[in-house]
Amino acid sequence: VQLVESGGGLVQAGGSLRLSCAASGSTRSINRIGWYRQAPGKQRELVAAITSGDRTNYADSVKGRFTISRANTANTVYLEMNSLKPEDTAVYYCNADTTEVPGIVTSYWGQGTQVTVSS
Repeated sequence: VQLVESGGGLVQAGGSLRLSCAASGSTRSINRIGWYRQAPGKQRELVAAITSGDRTNYADSVKGRFTISRANTANTVYLEMNSLKPEDTAVYYCNADTTEVPGIVTSYWGQGTQVTVSS
């Protein structure tokens, strides 16, 4: 599975961005796609995730501001980010958990996209 993120950039506080994660390869084996972020000097953290059954979960820090969704093709996942804050500044990574081999979960990562929110 290959993952390519896009949509990052520089935005002022209060603004919006939409990130995209395009998956290719063995996409039928994907169980869940998540967005993670890592700020300088901090650990990578889960921001939001969506399962193959369209169940979603969010970090408390982004609830009500971010929305994860899936395109009709199911091979592209979006992260709509509204009311952005400077503390949202980070590199955002797309992650896919797959079961290409039954019973074995394999995790794939994209290359990351920078989101910078200025105050």
